[in-house]
Amino acid sequence: MPVFDFNNTPDDKKAAECTYTIFYSGEGEATPEKPMMVLDNQMKKWEHHSLGMFTNPVKRTAFEFQQETGTVSADILKIDARFVSLLKWLGENHINVRLSGENTEGGYAVYKIREIAFGGGTKLSAEDGFLQFMIERLLASDAPTSQVSDEELEEMGDSMKLTSLQSIIDFMDCAGNTLPDNIRLWARRNLAVARSHEVSPEERRHAQRALSIMMNVQWKSDYFEAIDPEEARRILDEELYGMEKVKQRIIETIIQINRTHTLPAYGLLLVGPAGTGKSQIAYAVARILKLPWTTLDMSSINDPEQLTGSSRIYSNAKPGIIMDAFAMAGESNLVFIINELDKAASGKGNGNPADVLLTLLDNLGFTDNYMECMVPTVGVYPIATANDKEQISAPLMSRFAVIDIPDYSFEEKKVIFSKFSLPKVLKRMSLKEEECIVTDDALDAVIEKYADTTGIRDLEQAAEHIAANALYQIEVEHKGAITYTREMVNELLG
Repeated sequence: MPVFDFNNTPDDKKAAECTYTIFYSGEGEATPEKPMMVLDNQMKKWEHHSLGMFTNPVKRTAFEFQQETGTVSADILKIDARFVSLLKWLGENHINVRLSGENTEGGYAVYKIREIAFGGGTKLSAEDGFLQFMIERLLASDAPTSQVSDEELEEMGDSMKLTSLQSIIDFMDCAGNTLPDNIRLWARRNLAVARSHEVSPEERRHAQRALSIMMNVQWKSDYFEAIDPEEARRILDEELYGMEKVKQRIIETIIQINRTHTLPAYGLLLVGPAGTGKSQIAYAVARILKLPWTTLDMSSINDPEQLTGSSRIYSNAKPGIIMDAFAMAGESNLVFIINELDKAASGKGNGNPADVLLTLLDNLGFTDNYMECMVPTVGVYPIATANDKEQISAPLMSRFAVIDIPDYSFEEKKVIFSKFSLPKVLKRMSLKEEECIVTDDALDAVIEKYADTTGIRDLEQAAEHIAANALYQIEVEHKGAITYTREMVNELLG
């Protein structure tokens, strides 16, 4: 149960006690029958409009009614989960309010709260209008799925970010020895620059920014837990239909971890036509390895500096995409998914962006121009995709285990359309399978329609088109169910 500490209280006072239970409601309007909260009225029947203030929980979670004879307290018995935080806020800020409610057998049912001014209490910046705005927002919101007590609201270490210079200094003092040796020495040098008054403010700013980026990455060891081959196969089956040789080759490559407890010496290069599921395989391997992943789309990178970062001599200098990936992941062990490696641009006369990847792929360390430090890459596993391996340079090819991804056969496409693509679309559109039926002859017509295209993206679009057409006929033309024949499919898909 939430226990709120609205006031500063001496240490010798007794422990706070929460008197209410929480109920969950999605009502858009509060009424006596569906109130925001219920107060105890056994001792006294409260007036329809009552003035007072929510109290310190040391006096029990209650409302103090302002009476002519003085203050009378009543326990809060029940409260709508949506209004728990509002109750805390009103109490912490000592807001004087007027409750509107009715006495029922279960207690004083409060259905309206308004701010009023008396006794020198705190006034809201926008007075009652702001309070009514918050209440309207709460009533329009859905009930929270669960209520977390204040005792459970502990700060998690993972949510902490080292941004201020003092926090970075404290981290270096307490945990600097957990950093790799070269990064620890680099951090001391940059810390000296960030604290120095003999350099320009811009240099200090860059040094502090670089420190913050580097310190917020958890630099892990190169030890990796063994993988479960059966679980790996299950994950691959979820993402890829058929292609047994491809799945076997992938598992054979990564199973090395079970003996060496280090990543395989070679990354994976998945080569095949568009739409054959290369990216899905890459995401599946990241799941198998239980590592965060990031993507590099080489088709959109036309300058090596986008990968390596810019020098700090420029005022608008910043780290490169690779260093940003480490910062976003928050750790040094991750999967780099390099999309369209064969489409890497030659750049603007400053070199080939694809060649910058060589140091990353060698796992010997990567140097970012902005960070000015070699970043350990022993925990980086690269997975690249390409349509044409002939366009990839020999040095890059030598860093990968190449796996050719063949196109799907006619029969495989039929299974994928009928067992995966169409059912997925029907489920998303809330259509039942018996409402949209594709006959065997119609199924053949769909596959024949896209026989000359690679992959299954066209099949997925065809499934979308057929399902949308069925939904239209059911909703607009009020038909019970649609059964598609070859002729109907040919007319629909053109």
